[in-house]
Amino acid sequence: MAQDEHDPHDGRGERWSQDVTDHSDALDLEHDVFTQDDPAAIAASLKRSAEASDRRKGSAYSSAMSMLTFYLNRAGRNLPPERREVLEQAKTELRRAFGRE
Repeated sequence: MAQDEHDPHDGRGERWSQDVTDHSDALDLEHDVFTQDDPAAIAASLKRSAEASDRRKGSAYSSAMSMLTFYLNRAGRNLPPERREVLEQAKTELRRAFGRE
């Protein structure tokens, strides 16, 4: 590893989960996708990223939903209830966007 590269396991800087979110091998996420206030906009962004990816292993739907679920799970109790609600609503919007209601 080059001297200026970040090692997510060295205890400094970002947590490994943030590193995964920022540098996913499957999806190139739009900047600050999970900070948006509109659940439909979050879902649309995840859908675009998943459909554009040529590195994902599963379907576009499963990759997008997995990334959203990963983010929710890793944020855990540090996520304010209002933010958690927006992201949970984004799951519903993502299902709708992929015709999986």
